Amino acid sequence: MSASLTSSSTVLQPAAAPRWRGALLPLALLGALALFPLVASALGLDFYIGFVRRVLVVALAAASLNFIMGFGGMVALGHAGFAGVGAYAVVMLSDAGVTSAWVVWAAAMALAALAALLIGAVSLRTRGVYFIMITLAFAQMLYFVFVSLRSYGGDDGYTLPMRPLLGLGLNGADESTLYWVVLALVALVLWWLDRATASRFGAALTGIRDNETRMRALGYPVYLLQLTAFVLAGAVAGLAGALLATGNSFVSPSMMHWTQSATLIVMVVIGGLGRRWGGPVGAAVWLTLEEVLKLNTDYWHMPLGALLIVTALYAPQGLAALADRRARSAR
Repeated sequence: MSASLTSSSTVLQPAAAPRWRGALLPLALLGALALFPLVASALGLDFYIGFVRRVLVVALAAASLNFIMGFGGMVALGHAGFAGVGAYAVVMLSDAGVTSAWVVWAAAMALAALAALLIGAVSLRTRGVYFIMITLAFAQMLYFVFVSLRSYGGDDGYTLPMRPLLGLGLNGADESTLYWVVLALVALVLWWLDRATASRFGAALTGIRDNETRMRALGYPVYLLQLTAFVLAGAVAGLAGALLATGNSFVSPSMMHWTQSATLIVMVVIGGLGRRWGGPVGAAVWLTLEEVLKLNTDYWHMPLGALLIVTALYAPQGLAALADRRARSAR
C-alpha cells in the first residue's frame, strides 16, 4: 500500500524544468542587445546606442546595490559614492598618462573596493537606521572631497581629453565598439553576481539578512561575510562608474551625491528587492521612462513618483517578481 502511494505521488509531481530553459530569456536578451547597434545605425538612431550603453552601466550599479541590500539586508544610502570613486579613478589615471582602459578599469575597481573596505569596516558595526545614516555621511564626505579638488574641475566636473584605449585592435572612439565591450563586461559581471548569490556564500548572506542572531549562534562570521559582500559590491559599483566616465568622457561630483544613491535604491525596489534581475529591470524601466517622459513633458518627475507608489501598492516584491510568477504559472 505504502509503495503504491509513493509511486503514484511521484507520478503526479510535475517534471522539473530543464536547467537550460531558465537561461533562454537572458541569452535571447543578450543577443538582442548585441544586435542593437547594427539596427540603430541602419535606422539612423545612433544616439540611442549611447543611451542603451548608459542603461547597461546603471543596471550594473543597481545590481551591485541589490547584492548587498536585497540579499544581504544592508540598506546603504551612499552606494553611488563608490561609482564616483571609480569614475574619478579614470580621470586621475588618464591625467597621469595611463592610457590602457583595462588598466584604468581594474584600478578603478581596486580603489572603489578599498573605499568600500574602509567605509564598511566602520559602517557595519552599526545596524538599522544608524547604518543608513552613516553610509550617507561617508558618501557625502566623498562628494565634498571631490568638489574641493579644483585640479579636476571641482563642482564643474572634468572633461577627459580622450577616452582610454581599448587595445586588442578595438577602436574605443567608435560608439558601437565601446557598446559591445561594455555589454560583454556587464553580462560577465551580472552572471558572476548571479552565481555568487546562488553559492554557499550567497546563502549565508541571505541567512544573515533573515536572522542575524541565529546565524551568529551557528558560528558564521557575520561581520566578515557582510564586509566581504560590501567590498565586492563597492568594486562592481566602481567598475560601473569607470565605464560611465569612459563613455561620457566627463565626470562630475554630482554623480556621487546622495540623491543618486537614493535613485539606485528606488530602481532596486521597483525591479525587485532580492530578485535575480531586480536591479537591471528597475534600472531599465526607470531610465527608459525618464527618457520618454523628458521628451514629452517638463513634469517628468510626477509620473516616475506615481510608478513608485503603484509598485509599492500592487507589486511590493517588484516587477521581476511578477515575471517570475508568470513563468511559474506557465510551467
